Amino acid sequence: MPLSRYRPARTMLTLLLLFSCVGCDQVTKELARTYLASHHPLSCCRDVVRLHYTENAGAFLGLGWNLSEEIRVLLFQIAVGVGLLALFIALLRSSNYPRSVLVAWTLILSGGIGNVLDRLLHHGRVTDFMNLGIGSLRTGIFNVADVFITIGVLWLLLTLRWEDQPRETMNR
Repeated sequence: MPLSRYRPARTMLTLLLLFSCVGCDQVTKELARTYLASHHPLSCCRDVVRLHYTENAGAFLGLGWNLSEEIRVLLFQIAVGVGLLALFIALLRSSNYPRSVLVAWTLILSGGIGNVLDRLLHHGRVTDFMNLGIGSLRTGIFNVADVFITIGVLWLLLTLRWEDQPRETMNR
């Protein structure tokens, strides 16, 4: 089958997943701002899940929060935005990635867009509101965009490892 027949389906898959994930992230962040911002943290599932509103001016786990505002804008909005735009263009132009790799990269892209959009709309800050753990062993506070990024990275790593596995077995 000609390659041109696959490209519209791949583009639709990418756009549908992208808009769904970014939309889900933005809705949950708005709910957090509306219902959690002025309340004490909520705990459920025997304190495995905590809902705790915070605004993160830094990157992953607050990394870089103490940089000047100009540097944070340059790094976390402009540089990341340019990188995400390049990834978006690469995904739309590519036709040789396996579908699983396309989905993984789209999840990473959607999480990145969700967080950059949050920074653009909320004075350089990302809304975080979820924390998982047992007892004192806990994650940092994160959001749905971070979940998409994490799932995308894990999916990509597993997909690449899984695709390499048959070749390793055949070479033995």
